[in-house]
Amino acid sequence: MFPALRAQGTQQWTTQRFEDFERGTATGVAIRNDGRLEPAPHLETIASTKATYLWSLLPQRDGSTLVGTGVASGGSQLLRIDPKGATTTVADFKELTVTAIAQAPDGSTLVATAPDGKVYRIGPGGKPEVIFDPTLTAEKPKYLWSLAVTPSGDILVAAGAPAAIYRIAHGAALGTKPELLFQSGDQHIRTLLLSADGNTLFAGSDGSGIVYRIPLNTPGHKAFALYTAPKHEITSLALDPAGNLYLAAIGDRRPPALPPLPAAGEPRISITFTQPGSSVAAPTNALVPDGSEIDRIAPDDTPTRLLNLREEITYALAWRGNALLAATGNRGHIYRIDPSRPGSYTDVAHTEANQAVAMAATANGVRIVTANSGRLLELQDTPAADSTYTSDVFDGTFATQWGRAELTGTRDRIDLFARSGNVENNRSGLGDLWSDWQPVRPDQTPLPVPVARYLQWKAVLHPGAVLNAVAVNYLQRNVPPTVEDVVVQPGARVPSSSPATPPTTVPVTFRANGTSAPTPPAEITPGPLLAQRDPKAVTVRWIARDPNGDDLMFAVYARGIGEQTWRLLKDHISERVYSFDSSLLPDGQYEIRIVASDAPVHSDADALTAERISEPFIIDTTPPTISPLTAALRDGRLTAAFEAHDATSPISHAEFSIDAGPWQYLEPIGRLSDSLAEHYLLDVPMASTTPSAGEHTVAVRVFDRNENTTSAKALVR
Repeated sequence: MFPALRAQGTQQWTTQRFEDFERGTATGVAIRNDGRLEPAPHLETIASTKATYLWSLLPQRDGSTLVGTGVASGGSQLLRIDPKGATTTVADFKELTVTAIAQAPDGSTLVATAPDGKVYRIGPGGKPEVIFDPTLTAEKPKYLWSLAVTPSGDILVAAGAPAAIYRIAHGAALGTKPELLFQSGDQHIRTLLLSADGNTLFAGSDGSGIVYRIPLNTPGHKAFALYTAPKHEITSLALDPAGNLYLAAIGDRRPPALPPLPAAGEPRISITFTQPGSSVAAPTNALVPDGSEIDRIAPDDTPTRLLNLREEITYALAWRGNALLAATGNRGHIYRIDPSRPGSYTDVAHTEANQAVAMAATANGVRIVTANSGRLLELQDTPAADSTYTSDVFDGTFATQWGRAELTGTRDRIDLFARSGNVENNRSGLGDLWSDWQPVRPDQTPLPVPVARYLQWKAVLHPGAVLNAVAVNYLQRNVPPTVEDVVVQPGARVPSSSPATPPTTVPVTFRANGTSAPTPPAEITPGPLLAQRDPKAVTVRWIARDPNGDDLMFAVYARGIGEQTWRLLKDHISERVYSFDSSLLPDGQYEIRIVASDAPVHSDADALTAERISEPFIIDTTPPTISPLTAALRDGRLTAAFEAHDATSPISHAEFSIDAGPWQYLEPIGRLSDSLAEHYLLDVPMASTTPSAGEHTVAVRVFDRNENTTSAKALVR
């Protein structure tokens, strides 16, 4: 939601990219993909139907609209919606979906259904009569996807599983066998479009993603593969007055299998279109692999990629004015595409439905039907009466002072407002817990809102307005840093420049579950630090964080257990580790205090500190002492006795060597080595001796727990 914080001081929350603006709420505001806001066309809801899914539509001359439903309990319906939104049922069908609606020259209505569908004609009496039954053909296609009516009155039907196009001659008697106009190896013919003169048919397929051009006024009607899309399914086609053909393609190129049919009468399920025809529902929303692409094919057959939508599905295209409109899911947005600027588009409307699935032109604009939920909308040619954009909620993390708002754009055509609060979601059911919206004058500082954690701004755009960016300056209330853990490792040193491979390393690690404050989810406790083994050094390591993201500096203090005064070892440290010579502290038990300060980015008066004290540790650099070593040789056995003492740490172990032989472990009397003083007795058999070989050397050495060592020897004759 906002960039990572680095240091205290005045910072900025900037909204200027398309992704930034998309996180807000646009009402009558269009969002360009280059990061600009401008007034949008007016989007009017004509009707919100009881149907969860509307799949097809056909505007009528009287201002009403015929719409086809899908996945309704007991089948699908053809509805008529008048300009005021009143809805009546024209016809019922046993099939699950009304996939296409067309107008015959005699004024009757043509309806295609799927799956296992038929083409019906509905005359003035309102009773559907079957004019095309796929089961009576040799191919027996399972799906009917699109309808087109030629100027001569012939009816063209796009079918799938297998892919085919049929022609029903104008005036043909019921039951007349239709002509198989075209058949391909694809899975489906998904969409049909006639040229302006009606002499050429364009068809888009699913499986190979091919756009076919089929001449209707030449013998044989030989099809030509005009274009192969990089996607597997062509969902929609559109033409502009100059003869440019536009296509929408979805899905990767892997041939998909037919999806299972949905359970009927389940209004709570949410659909997705991941397979041919898009009308077949699945129980969850999902993204089509690789999103969708919109391309243009010029009259000379040259293709151009206009737009690639990575996470959205394009269901329908329509040419309006001087731009191409694209209806999409799974967020139900309508995009306006300028063909003269490939890659650029404008998000002109949010339908408040998961999918905008079909569009058709009217005298006033473009009508749209949606799924999840089933609505009929009209995107009008006139601008919206209210063009208001409300930003996403910005989290200042702490109580924050809000400064000047820097607006880039036509400032004289934009009214800016702001509000603040301390509850992230102001619609929490607890009432309005934020401040009221307050108008913001140009260059007004601070903003006329209370100091609070969260902020939101709102812009009202008047005709001709363009908003490029809004940057709000803010200052967080300074919060003290925290020192979460401190560990001390005697006998280890972290060099200022570590060699590639330290000769001997000592891991300095933090406790997995200590008593420190919980680590924030975004942070990770540092792993082991490999220090060089050095009995004359002590290494201190700590974890410290600053909630404001400030740079920190540290001071290291030490004091003996039982002492009151802390002695400064080092200050102005920026790292989180420090090694010092153990000779700075006499042998004994100590503790370390780490003091963290955010002074590097604050004045002395505003700087805050935090500290933490380590657990006690021992410094022991003095080796043990050995009482006089006594040794004797009697009756073929060598005996020796001595005592080991250490002032600070317990004796760890002792070893002995006879006549410069290998060192051998020597147990203390009582076997346990856990005290500051230990007694040792050596008694080993010796080989027979002669007067010339009667002299032996006994050496002993003793270690304390800090690896300090001392040795002694005795001569035996």
